[in-house]
Amino acid sequence: MNCASQDHHYMAMAARLALRGHGGAEPNPLVGCVIVSPRGEVVGWGYHRRCGGPHAEIVALRRAASKAAAATVYVTLEPCNHTGRTAPCSEALIAANIARVVFARADPSPFAGGGANRLRAAGIKADAFDQCFTAIAVSDAYVHRVRHGTPWVVAKWAQTLDGRIATRSGESRWISNTACRQLVHRERGRVDAILTGIGTVRADDPMLTARGVRLRRIARRVVIDPKLDIPLDCQLVTTTDQAPTIIACCETMLAESCSRAAALRDAGVELIGVPADNSVLRLEQLLRELVARHEITNVLVEAGAGLLGRLFAQRLVNEAWVFIAPLLLGDEQALPCVRGLSVEALTDGLALQLTETRQRGGDVMFRYGVVA
Repeated sequence: MNCASQDHHYMAMAARLALRGHGGAEPNPLVGCVIVSPRGEVVGWGYHRRCGGPHAEIVALRRAASKAAAATVYVTLEPCNHTGRTAPCSEALIAANIARVVFARADPSPFAGGGANRLRAAGIKADAFDQCFTAIAVSDAYVHRVRHGTPWVVAKWAQTLDGRIATRSGESRWISNTACRQLVHRERGRVDAILTGIGTVRADDPMLTARGVRLRRIARRVVIDPKLDIPLDCQLVTTTDQAPTIIACCETMLAESCSRAAALRDAGVELIGVPADNSVLRLEQLLRELVARHEITNVLVEAGAGLLGRLFAQRLVNEAWVFIAPLLLGDEQALPCVRGLSVEALTDGLALQLTETRQRGGDVMFRYGVVA
């Protein structure tokens, strides 16, 4: 392999390792690391398993031991250069006598960044390598949160071939098959929060918990409910002992002496007052509040067409998971996947970029990134 091909090969390997940390590493970034000796042998590897635990570079260096000397390190994010929950990875790499460090993207954190310059000052070659899409993408959620102060938002829905998420009567169980639903439950067990609207709560009374899969974390369930209309006996309220529930309402609801707010708090629900325009919550403000209060890095949206439409219209969605079942309804009154956008021309539509395709039984899952 030439140098560029070799860099891509090992960086892709580091990216696959990084993904193993999803659900454990957050709010830290997902990071994978591979150490390659001068003879081309992988002598160490690691990933950031959990927040507060050793970083990917440290795990890989421990595996490599003395073989790390004069080796090349491939890491998906610039090595950190500060003392936080752990010591600086840059200093550990210097102490191990590494010859070269290749990283997929710089760390935008004003606290943790600067590792590459520290390595160069110590005589270690430090190269940015931006030719491996997967290695860059694994830290998208972390980088987005640091740069913008909002979490990475993934919109998910299941639809028929003609773009309907439910019949005209609201029946939607189940459009997607068991394999697709299991994939969603797996993701529920890895994200920080699951967002839905009061309409979905009334229609489906969901639990929004991960079931039948290995849990890496328990997501906070967040409900958009401007007027605190949520039934006190719904599952999201009665199961707060199993998973935290947050209700986002108009801030005026909390400014008043509201017996309903008191009853929800007594049930273990956290209430967040959000500025609203004509009882429509400012969604970006809510997302910022989730970061400020709970360091939320990623949010999975499981909601109806109205809330999805508002999120897309306000450019708050970063990624979409679309599950398509081999089913046609052909009914113009069946419920669409997204509504509320105003588009005069095709060029005014929201552009998405296909990043992954999977077949799960007879269904197909398309994963899209939202083009900025």
